Amino acid sequence: MSTVFPNTLRSGRAVIELAPTGAGSVTFRIESAELLDAVRVTARPSTPVAEVKQRALLQFFPNDAPHEYVLKFRGWEVLDENASLADVGITDGSIILLAIRRRQAVR
Repeated sequence: MSTVFPNTLRSGRAVIELAPTGAGSVTFRIESAELLDAVRVTARPSTPVAEVKQRALLQFFPNDAPHEYVLKFRGWEVLDENASLADVGITDGSIILLAIRRRQAVR
């Protein structure tokens, strides 16, 4: 059995387990552009994107509001956070970016 490459990369954070690892689950990474850090997530394909976003925010930015952040997949913002991971196209080994909704000016 081969392992998908992004799932083999190290992360200093605990795995977010929304489902047991194994058949019927997907493992993917969520990366934070602001922190240059990542976390692995294991979930069922039927899991809503909003639930994954909420759990990732608890890991990266526990004091921030969810509406201040977006999840991006394949370079595009995930607009319907009520959609399931499967509906969005997230599969085993996918990489999702967690980013601030509005860019902040650099001074």
